Amino acid sequence: MNFSYIDEFTSYLKSVKGHSELTRKEYYYDLLTFYEFIYPRFHPGSSMEDFTPDLMTLEDLNKVSKQDVYSYISYLDLVKKNSNRTKYRKISSLRAFYKFLTGVLEVCPKNPTEDIDMPKIEKSLPIYLSLEEARHFLETILASKQKDIYKYRDYAMAALFLNCGLRLSELTAINRRDLLKDGRVKVEGKGSKERMIYLNPACLEAIDHYLIYRNQILADTDALFLSSRKNRISHSATQRAMEKHLKAAGFDTNKYTVHKLRHTAATLMYKYGSGDLRALQEVLGHESVTTTQIYTHVDNEEIRQTTMDNPLGKSLDPEDGQ
Repeated sequence: MNFSYIDEFTSYLKSVKGHSELTRKEYYYDLLTFYEFIYPRFHPGSSMEDFTPDLMTLEDLNKVSKQDVYSYISYLDLVKKNSNRTKYRKISSLRAFYKFLTGVLEVCPKNPTEDIDMPKIEKSLPIYLSLEEARHFLETILASKQKDIYKYRDYAMAALFLNCGLRLSELTAINRRDLLKDGRVKVEGKGSKERMIYLNPACLEAIDHYLIYRNQILADTDALFLSSRKNRISHSATQRAMEKHLKAAGFDTNKYTVHKLRHTAATLMYKYGSGDLRALQEVLGHESVTTTQIYTHVDNEEIRQTTMDNPLGKSLDPEDGQ
């Protein structure tokens, strides 16, 4: 099998852009979907059962027109039944691929994805726990009947999710050596980008209490959070642990997930903090402040109060003018 242009692109994402394995896989499968759509248009009668990415030649890639791209969007909509968000991601992957072919390798003279109208994404406000609900969730963990090591492990994980806004992958990857003496933790975010996060007293106390039990275990790993098998806790095990406590606290786990704990942290930091978007962007590890801006939403009570505070809001007696 020849080395396909998709392979060259994903290799570039790793070696030059520093993207994670998960991100590169997402690009790979997005582009493979496009290949499977476009190849039969240029090769009628071809069998897709035997299709491999290296069959798509440079000549084929240069044949792709804007009309083909729009047809592909229709295919994703009508045949694949993809949501607008998924369609947007797949076209973004195709754009990045052609930008690589035209601007980096310079093997394609034109980019058929330029000036393409992207599928509209409906903006929705993030789902999050209120301050009182977040406290109730933490109290529920401490009140649980599980073994102390797992109770305090889960409490420490929840404290980091809710106070630092960590991603699931970031939390499970933390090692003991990542806990610095100055009260910070080193986190590896998307694209293997490292950042330092200051731990507040609640997080430091939760981690210290958990470590009393954690350090009694002779585990052949530096992982901070351990599973019952004494190795690094997995993503799925962490999700199950948090969902168990969310359910015990009375929350609908179809609505409130581990990622919603990150939303909660971001919302509470913005709402009760300085409102500094750049600082919040740094804490959350967002590449663009535009992503962070979703957390600048305010709840209905704040909207209502803002209206009530209007100095013209006090009603007048209609009869006063008579």
